[in-house]
Amino acid sequence: MPASAAARRALLADTAIDVLAEQGMRGLTHRAVDRAAGLPPGTTSAYHRTRQSLLTALVLRLVERDQAEIEEAGQRAGAPRDAEELVAGLTAFTALRLTGEGRRRSLARYGCALESVHHPELREILVPRDNAARRSVEDFLAARGLADARARTVTLLTCVDGLVFDRLVNGGAVPAEEIRRLVETALR
Repeated sequence: MPASAAARRALLADTAIDVLAEQGMRGLTHRAVDRAAGLPPGTTSAYHRTRQSLLTALVLRLVERDQAEIEEAGQRAGAPRDAEELVAGLTAFTALRLTGEGRRRSLARYGCALESVHHPELREILVPRDNAARRSVEDFLAARGLADARARTVTLLTCVDGLVFDRLVNGGAVPAEEIRRLVETALR
C-alpha cells in the first residue's frame, strides 16, 4: 500500500486509467477505482471528491506517463538517419500503442479525447506536447530541406495516431508499408 499521498494519488490515477480502458467512460466511477485498486470504499472519493477531479487526475497521469515513454524512446533512438529508420521507429511506436499497457493507455486516451469535447479543461491537458520523438521527426524532415517540417510532422504524427485509433477499434497491427506510405508523402 503506498504510504504517501502522492503515491496514493498516482495509484488511483493509474487504476482509473485501467478502469476507463476496461469499462469505458460510464464504468469509470469512484467505487470502480476503489475495487480495482483493492482499496476500501470511499478512498478514491477522499482524494477526488468529484468525477471531474478524478478524470482530471487520470488525464494528467496519462499525459505524464505517455510523455515519459515518448521522451525516453526519442532519446534512445536518436534522430533517424534515413526514411527506413523513421518507418521502423513509427512502426514500433504503433505496436507499443496497440499492445499491453500501451493499449490500455491508448483506449483511455481516446476516451478522454472524446470527453474533452465537453470539458475544454481536459483538452488543454491533452494537447500534443513537444518531446524528443516529435523533435526527431521534425529534424529529420527539416534536414531533407522541407521548409514546412513542423507542419508536416504534425500531419504525419496525426495520421499515425489515426492508424492506431483505427486498429484499436477494428483490430490488427499497423504494417510498416502503411507507415512507409505516410513517410513518403511527408517527404514529397
